[in-house]
Amino acid sequence: MKTIKNFNLTEYNSYGIKSFCSRAFFPESEDDIIEIYKNSKSNIIVLGNGNNTILSKDYYDEEFIIFNNNFDNISEKDNIIEAESGATLYQLSNFALQNSLTGAEFCFDIPSSVGGAVVMNAGTKEGEIKNILQKVRYLDLINLEIKERNNTEIEFGYRNSFFQENRNKIILKAWFGLGIGDKCKIRANMDKSRKRRWERQPREYPNCGSVFKRPPGRFVGPMIDELGLKGFTIGGAQISQKHSGFIINVGCATGKDILAVINEVKLRVKEKHGIELEVEQRIV
Repeated sequence: MKTIKNFNLTEYNSYGIKSFCSRAFFPESEDDIIEIYKNSKSNIIVLGNGNNTILSKDYYDEEFIIFNNNFDNISEKDNIIEAESGATLYQLSNFALQNSLTGAEFCFDIPSSVGGAVVMNAGTKEGEIKNILQKVRYLDLINLEIKERNNTEIEFGYRNSFFQENRNKIILKAWFGLGIGDKCKIRANMDKSRKRRWERQPREYPNCGSVFKRPPGRFVGPMIDELGLKGFTIGGAQISQKHSGFIINVGCATGKDILAVINEVKLRVKEKHGIELEVEQRIV
């Protein structure tokens, strides 16, 4: 297991925020993770591949466990894919393609680790994680025991789950049940999904996807557009001109810049529409 002190997190969060932590662990096994929690005297923050996460500090006294290019094994048996939490949805969907398995095409262009995707029930118009997930293996920090939960026990909701509400459970592995499909059709569906998203989303700038959860019966983007906030900027953080549901880093944005833009949007939407927007992204 690799351990690095005073670790630079800039390349490990999708906003590209410059931030450091006192120490970072890169576990390669479940035993590594248990050992970290048994021996560490510091608070620990778990970071997947840094998507859907806002680093609010320039420096963290806390230690980080990072699942990024490690703890990412993927295998398949009887049309069920077993993936460690550090694997990305990009890896998962491509692995499914290689094995002619269908059902995970919607995952192709979602920038997330498997663990993070389960926590927030990641999805697109084409599907959600809850539609293909069978079960999850996790570490319960209350007693450092490894446990499992089936799909029906995870309490999935819109961008929500049991693990979102219980942060003392660390996802280790997930199983996905898929169907047998035609490779050419699977590839075409993956490309179609990606094309649609790239046409609408500001992928040319560092960002972490949709900032706010969609309120019942409304869409966040049009509400922000109506307020004339496209392009609204604080420091290096800007509401995207391409899709106002996104905040982008246009140059050395800090976590404080991003949070300031978020707070301004929430304030104005509340004043204009009477709606309390809920942030979808995780603030650390």
